[in-house]
Amino acid sequence: MSFKFRGGPAIIITAAFIGPGTITLCVLAGVQNGFSLLWAMLLSIFITIVIQNTTARISFTTRKGLAESLLLQTSNPIVKFLLGILLISAIFIGNAAYEAGNLTGALVGIQALTPGIDFYFGTNFYFLPILVGSLVAVLIVLGSHKLLKNILIGIVLLMSISFVLTAILTQPNVLEVLRGMFIPSFNSKDTLTIVGLLGTTVVPYNLFLHAALVKDESLSLQALRLDTVFAVSLGGLVSLSIIICAAALQGQSIQSATDLGLALAPLYGDFAPVLMSLGFFAAGVTSAITAPMAAAFVVCECFGWRSNSWGYKSTALLVLACGILFSSLQIKPIEVIRFAQITNGILLPVVGFFILILINNSRLMRGQTARLGLNVLLFSIEFFFLFLGVKSLGLIF
Repeated sequence: MSFKFRGGPAIIITAAFIGPGTITLCVLAGVQNGFSLLWAMLLSIFITIVIQNTTARISFTTRKGLAESLLLQTSNPIVKFLLGILLISAIFIGNAAYEAGNLTGALVGIQALTPGIDFYFGTNFYFLPILVGSLVAVLIVLGSHKLLKNILIGIVLLMSISFVLTAILTQPNVLEVLRGMFIPSFNSKDTLTIVGLLGTTVVPYNLFLHAALVKDESLSLQALRLDTVFAVSLGGLVSLSIIICAAALQGQSIQSATDLGLALAPLYGDFAPVLMSLGFFAAGVTSAITAPMAAAFVVCECFGWRSNSWGYKSTALLVLACGILFSSLQIKPIEVIRFAQITNGILLPVVGFFILILINNSRLMRGQTARLGLNVLLFSIEFFFLFLGVKSLGLIF
C-alpha cells in the first residue's frame, strides 16, 4: 500500500508565523537566555500542532470558518451581534498590532540594505512605511501576488535553512541544548519573553486563517493532520535553530537587522547582514499579506460576505492602513515587533476558549466531538494561555 504526501494549507500558516517577530524574539531569547528557553519554544510547537489540528478538524467537519461556527452557537440576535463585535475587535486589534510588526520588519530589512537613501525625501515625514504598505496593498487588491509571494517565501526558506546549518556549525554543547529543551527553567523577568515565544508560534489569526483555508480543501482529515504536523514542525525546527544560533551571541546588544545577522556569520561571513536584511524584508512582506487576509476572513464570516467581495478587500486594506500608521510612529523596531507578539499572547486565552466551545458541540461537530484525552489536553493548554495572559498584563500595566 503506497502513501503519497500532498502539502495542504498548513504551509501557508508556517509562512505566516516565520515572520520578523519570530526571528526577532527567537534571537533575543537566545542572546539573553542562551539555551534555557528552548523548552518554551518546544512547548509552543507542541501546543501549535494540537490547536491548529483541532481548528482544522472543526473546519473540516463543519465546512465553515471559526467565526461562522461561533456565530451559530446562538440564535439570540443581541448575543450574536455582541459576539461578532468581540470577534472582529479581538482579531482586528491583534492583527493591526501584528501588521505593524510585519511592516516594521520589512522596513528594517530595506533600511539595512539601503543605508545611503533618505526616505524622508527632504521633508519631516517618513515615507518608507507608505511605500512598503502600497506594495502590499497592490498585492492584496489585485490578488495576483502568488508568484511574488513564492519568490519571497523562497528567500525566507533560504534564510531558514541557513539558520539550521548555522546551528550545526556553531557546534553547541549537545547536552546543554537537550537540557534547555527538556528541563524547564525561568525566572519572573523571562515571562514576557516566554509569552512572546508562544505568541509568535501559536498565532491567533492563524487559527482563523487555517480554518478558512481548510473548509474548501479536498484533502482527507488524516492528510490535513499530517500536513499540520509537518508544516508546524518545520517552522518549529527553524525557530529552535535561530535560538541556538543566537545563543552564540549571548550578552551582546541587538538593536538592528544587521546585528541579528551576526547569528549567520559562521556560514555567510560578511554577507550575513545582507542575507538577514533580505530575509527580514521577505518575512515582513509575506506576513503582511496573511495578517490582513485573516482579519478579512473573520469580518466576512461575521457579516455573511463572500471572500471575493469588496468587504473582504476593504477590511484587509483597513488592517494594512493601521499597520502603516503604527509603523510610521518611529518607535524602536525591536519594541514594535515584540509588542505585537505579546498582544497575540494576550489574545490566545480568548481564542482558546472559543475552540473549546466548538470542539465540544455535538450538534455542530455531527457527533465527532473531542474525546477525554483531547479535552484534558485542550483545557490544560487553555489554563496555560490564561496564566501567561494574566502575567503579561500584570507586567505591562
